[in-house]
Amino acid sequence: MDIESLLLSVEKPSRYMGGEVNSVRKDHRACKLSFALAFPDTYEVGMSHLGCQILYAILNGMPEVIAERCFAPWPDMESKMRQNNISLTSLESRTAIRHFDVVGFSLQYELSYTNVLNMLDLAHIPLHREERRDDDPLILAGGPCTFNPAPMSPFIDVFAIGEGEELIAEIAAAIMAGKEKGHRREQILEDLAQIESLYVPSVHRSNKIIRKRTVADLNLFRFPDSPIVPLMKTIHDRITLEIARGCTRGCRFCQAGMVWRPVRERNPDTLMQMAERNLRTTGCDEISLLSLSSGDYTRIESLMSALIDRYYDDRIALSLPSLRVETLTAALIDRIKQIRKTSFTLAPEAGTQRLRDIINKGNTEEELLATIREVFKAGWKTIKLYFMLGLPEERDDDLEGIVDLASKALREGKNRGSVTISLSTFVPKPHTPFQWRRQITMEETKQKQDYFYRSIRNRRIAIKWHDSRMSFLEGILSRGDERTGQIVEEAFRQGARFDGWGDLLRFHCWEEPFLRRRFPRDDYLQERNPSAALPWDFIDTGVSRNFLLQEEKKALTQELTPDCRLTACHHCGVCDHRHIKTRTAFDLPNTLPDDRKAKNPPETKEEKYRLLFGKKNQSRFLSHLEVSSALVRALRQGGFKFIFSQGFHPLPRISFATATAVGMESLSEYADIRIVPPPSDIFAMIGAANKALPQGMVILNAERIPPSALALSEIIQGFSYEVRLKEFAFPVQEIHNRIHDFLLSSSCIITKKTGEKIKTKDIRPFVEELMFDTASFSLQMQIKWLNNGALNPCDLLPNIFPLSADELRKLHIIKTDTLFKK
Repeated sequence: MDIESLLLSVEKPSRYMGGEVNSVRKDHRACKLSFALAFPDTYEVGMSHLGCQILYAILNGMPEVIAERCFAPWPDMESKMRQNNISLTSLESRTAIRHFDVVGFSLQYELSYTNVLNMLDLAHIPLHREERRDDDPLILAGGPCTFNPAPMSPFIDVFAIGEGEELIAEIAAAIMAGKEKGHRREQILEDLAQIESLYVPSVHRSNKIIRKRTVADLNLFRFPDSPIVPLMKTIHDRITLEIARGCTRGCRFCQAGMVWRPVRERNPDTLMQMAERNLRTTGCDEISLLSLSSGDYTRIESLMSALIDRYYDDRIALSLPSLRVETLTAALIDRIKQIRKTSFTLAPEAGTQRLRDIINKGNTEEELLATIREVFKAGWKTIKLYFMLGLPEERDDDLEGIVDLASKALREGKNRGSVTISLSTFVPKPHTPFQWRRQITMEETKQKQDYFYRSIRNRRIAIKWHDSRMSFLEGILSRGDERTGQIVEEAFRQGARFDGWGDLLRFHCWEEPFLRRRFPRDDYLQERNPSAALPWDFIDTGVSRNFLLQEEKKALTQELTPDCRLTACHHCGVCDHRHIKTRTAFDLPNTLPDDRKAKNPPETKEEKYRLLFGKKNQSRFLSHLEVSSALVRALRQGGFKFIFSQGFHPLPRISFATATAVGMESLSEYADIRIVPPPSDIFAMIGAANKALPQGMVILNAERIPPSALALSEIIQGFSYEVRLKEFAFPVQEIHNRIHDFLLSSSCIITKKTGEKIKTKDIRPFVEELMFDTASFSLQMQIKWLNNGALNPCDLLPNIFPLSADELRKLHIIKTDTLFKK
């Protein structure tokens, strides 16, 4: 039994399918090194992470290396895998993860640590690095959590500290060289320990300083030209252009702003080229301009103007996921309002100016309210404001300030909009000025949350907050030592999985090892002595300890530290001012105009086409929404230009006959599309679109129809199906008898539960023809389309044959034809 046999019995089968557009398939036997990129969260989270796409492209760009992906299975899939003794495999080739040379985990969040252990266990790889032998893969880890590697050091062979574009190629080269020389595991680890920015726990002693790797110039490293297009809707369902890396705003709570210094911006001309290639190879309809602070990009207005002007007619939307209040100029808001709008998010972080100065946030209440006023004025209906609870030096009036600020924000919308305040608990992170500070307890967090629940009564102000238990665990793990690794392992063995997902957090799985080991958990949340050693002191991010202490002292006096891009150098320690230094787009060649405005789409003729397409093999596991998205993207890549609906969210004008059930193959799916008249042979465009479809999907025909043609739903008469019964040992005569009995019946009432409702339905009128073909050992059936819809064959078959739910899922059902009224 393999993973594919389980897909119909789990939630969201497309998480496990593979075969996406732009995924790479290589021959393992022809490569010298195999690398499994493992993301310890769901497919939809991992496929939203840009770093994985970058490493995947770099590794597979090396002829002698094969890189494939693997994600954490959801609990339902994990349960099925363990019941059937199925090992964790890669998406691309279904190769067992334990058979790869290297397994590289991306550690983005401390609450994914138990998922790392679960994936190792499902792959039948020893959890502890000391227990692994020569035939076990090397286990690598990278990402922001590695800036304190101590909690995971019992389990990880090699930690990659810093940015991976250069480092990953050096790792691959060193391992291949070691394999060619016949080196054993210990010697290869010794070789890797010689590479700067790699921490190898079995080799390095605690006095060895590991300096992070920094990519000096992002313009030397292009993005993947053909990023993988996920099969399902992901957390960030769009192409991502990293416009800049690093931030020197200097927020004293922000780890990313400290460890990813200095600021390095990409050339805007390069970004335009990247956007063109990525849209052409993915068919996506949205571009995300990624940075720790997108508004700080020095050519943001001209870049947005150029992108909007270039892609407005194709309704390509832009998103800026990270905006600071003080960077939102009237011109920038004007650009943003020309694209899709849902809600607008700002992060004041604190409710009073005093506390914002302590954390070095660098903006004022006046700037915030002026921005909110402009945002509401530009047409947004919802504003989201992010705040933190438990910041250093927080007082009761700071909490009152959040309530007051939310009310003022609502008034800026003339009481026509709404405001959502989101409250997270401050977690002191390593390598920040607040790394020595105390974290508030779960009880204190709940008290503060209760205050907001009591204080805010306006229905237009919504409150959301982060689970205090998650913040508690994050606080222990982020500043933990090797002893916390023992807790992680025991929590995993107790059943902890997906601890960052509120509905899946099993807090008792953590409480039991805390109690059993008499673990001083509260001590890990307490204030640290600045003169005492910290578990992560040997990791050098470039930012000096003296600078962090200086910033911590400035917080006590509410002294601001301005952005070093706008003032003199603050001597944080990151830059050498030769190789590693701030690089802005303003200093680079630029041909983008600064005054272009988005134009209204020109008046165009339109044509209507009816497409016939099929979904077979793996594609039968795609949902209707996933099929629709894949088809639209492929048509875009084929050169089709859609006519769009109107409104804030313009959508391609495409309509489908019906939604075929997940797991069912089909040779006869139909969709009507409204497009700009094609500039060339439409069948050549169909051929190009077919190359951009997931494995198993294919467009079979395209027929031009009159604009006034009736909708598909108005002309459907029914469907023909074939159900193959070869796997079931029903005697032929029994099959004929059961069919005969059903056809003689005047009714057949079934009961179905939909949500909380139970409905009954007579399915007999839907069945027009039903026969058994002895030669193919299959049922042939014709189902009518009636006023109340059609009938799923899976609802019919159990009323003819004694089939269990598992047997029903194993049936091979094919929709062979869609029948239309004459």
